[in-house]
Amino acid sequence: MTDFQSIYREKLSSAAQLAARVENGWVIGTDSGAAVPTAFMAALTERARRDELSGVKVHTLLDVYPFAFYADDSLFGRMTGYSWFSSAGARRAVNGGWADFIPGYYRDMPGFMRTGYDYDLYCVEVSPMDKHGYFSLGTISSYSPAMLEKAKHVFVEVNARQPRAVCGTQIHVSQVDGIVEHDHELPVLPPVELDEVSVTIGNLIAEQIPDGACIQLGIGAIPDATGMALKSKRDLGIHTEMFTDSMVELIACGAVNNSKKQIHRYQSVTTFAFGSQRIYDYLDDNPAIAILPVDYVNDPEVICKNDHMISINAALEVDLLGQVCAESMGTKHVSGSGGQVDYVRGACQSRGGKSFIAFSSTAKGGTVSKIRPILTPGAICTTSKNDVDYVVTEYGLAHLRGESLASRARQLIAIAHPDFRDELHFEAKKRGMLI
Repeated sequence: MTDFQSIYREKLSSAAQLAARVENGWVIGTDSGAAVPTAFMAALTERARRDELSGVKVHTLLDVYPFAFYADDSLFGRMTGYSWFSSAGARRAVNGGWADFIPGYYRDMPGFMRTGYDYDLYCVEVSPMDKHGYFSLGTISSYSPAMLEKAKHVFVEVNARQPRAVCGTQIHVSQVDGIVEHDHELPVLPPVELDEVSVTIGNLIAEQIPDGACIQLGIGAIPDATGMALKSKRDLGIHTEMFTDSMVELIACGAVNNSKKQIHRYQSVTTFAFGSQRIYDYLDDNPAIAILPVDYVNDPEVICKNDHMISINAALEVDLLGQVCAESMGTKHVSGSGGQVDYVRGACQSRGGKSFIAFSSTAKGGTVSKIRPILTPGAICTTSKNDVDYVVTEYGLAHLRGESLASRARQLIAIAHPDFRDELHFEAKKRGMLI
């Protein structure tokens, strides 16, 4: 039999030795969240700081680690970040002009990578190699399969604390060009405090979800509050982009068993996981969760195969037409389109499915209404007026799909904060929306 341990030892080196193999002008791919190889990236950054590199481009998604090339504008041109979906670091750098952003739906990214980019290197953090020579990608599948197909070189960073996902993407040691070992704790999200507004919205949504439904939840107080409100439900299923703490809670209490799903019955399906250590412990060696590529998981034609599909997503603002902005504040970049549109469409195409865009009615301490006559100039329309289904605030639900402009305006005004309803009514009348 092949001695995989010998192959492993031959490819093992230090982070600095791997970083020394990167050449000027390389395009480097990473994946989301906890999948980034931190020791290798730090060593590569040190080379850039010493002016040993130029023209290196690093593609990221959901930057949960504080990448130096997003924090330090002096690295621009030597080591430059390109974000597919931004957290705080990439957001600051893109708005500051020393990083770039690549628009697109999450499910389309593998296709872009296969056809539009020449990747010199794909680097990823993995769990320890098994006896057959395979590394698990742990918390993600995402677009990693496309990266593995496309990249000229593959480096892996082995972290003993990465969970071993038995129903997820695997990399064989024969596919790997370099290995570094670096054990460290995975990044975790701090617990979200559920305020009265979030709990109210969560309860409103939960009332619309029947037993046996299949759910997708996003991240934040409202999805968590919705999850807590679903604990009394039965036979729920999970088909989601991101696997969250509230989903582990629903599984633990018995509300989720995936028994009524039409596809992947008895399995929770996701494309990446991020949250607390409890999530990572749940993923480890667990055949009840399938971590699959995003071009499959987020495909609306796949999503809608589960009956009573329920999607719950957030917004920064919604106008009286029902247009949803979830990724910018005016012209200021915030995040990206992600999978919101895919789940809105997939849920609406599902038999008995529903999609909810949920948010608190105001921002900035109650001084700004998130329901607006028009989107803020420069704001990006993430979900179109033709796709939006339900909009929810702490003041109720508005069902917009198939409704006229006048009906939409009246319903949205009714769930806006009372302090802004007269102004919204005035603007709607001025625009001829209320007949």
